[in-house]
Amino acid sequence: MHIDQQTPASRFYESQGLRLHYADWGNAGAPPLILVHGGQDHCRSWDRIARALSAHYHVIAPDMRGHGDSEWTRGGSYALTEYVYDLTRLVRRVAGAPVTLVGHSMGGMTSLIYAGAFPSDVSALVVLDGVTVRPDSQKAPPQERIAKWVDQLDKLDGREARRYASVAEAATQMSKRNKRLAPELALHLASHGARQNADGSYSWKFDPYQRVMAPHRLWAEDHTTLWARITCPTLLLMAGDSFLGASKSTDLAGYFRNARIETIADAGHWLHHDRPAETIGAITRFLGLVDARA
Repeated sequence: MHIDQQTPASRFYESQGLRLHYADWGNAGAPPLILVHGGQDHCRSWDRIARALSAHYHVIAPDMRGHGDSEWTRGGSYALTEYVYDLTRLVRRVAGAPVTLVGHSMGGMTSLIYAGAFPSDVSALVVLDGVTVRPDSQKAPPQERIAKWVDQLDKLDGREARRYASVAEAATQMSKRNKRLAPELALHLASHGARQNADGSYSWKFDPYQRVMAPHRLWAEDHTTLWARITCPTLLLMAGDSFLGASKSTDLAGYFRNARIETIADAGHWLHHDRPAETIGAITRFLGLVDARA
């Protein structure tokens, strides 16, 4: 696997006073396609899929706020709605609507919310193991949500980021988390996902506070209402070995107007890393790109 055959341009835009980064894969005259990464990830996680689609689309892969080379929030939150706002700015200022959205995990949920809130702005939607909310899940009482939120913030207060002696050591840690991850890909992901500290060590670029569950988040009935508003063709691409409970919901497609579900066998949550050729094949077939090459 050759990871760095093609390098995207590094660009920035602004949202809520934050300087946010995105990778631009060129082909600006083609229809826009935005790749939205998951939590604790970054835009270069999409490289192989971006290359497969860049001949047909103007591919843009943002670093969501608090991730990669984008700025962290200052005393704010990382609710999905904040990511949605950043996405609206990217579409208006850079991509132009309508767009094709491909999102993984947290990025999949962000894309679902965006497509439901602004259905005319999305021409096609692909969600990679990104339905993280069970449609039948119950909302906890407000006092419990606030107490949990405060506890999470308290635990992160003053906590120092974990340090690694080298990028290779950080890559080894990634491989421990995902046993299917190829060593070369782990090194590629770590090289873009970690930054060097003043003492020469390395720490992850993502803001630890993005793990906190905001008490004002959207809940199951909000999500299903938005799903029902999505008008574009939708592919829910599940991982056969996903740890997400929602991915096991057999009636999930029934919440959508025009969705189909496919599963990538023998793939964990990061299915685009575990089974890249199969994942690219499913996406390109769905988008009608029969001549695309992985």
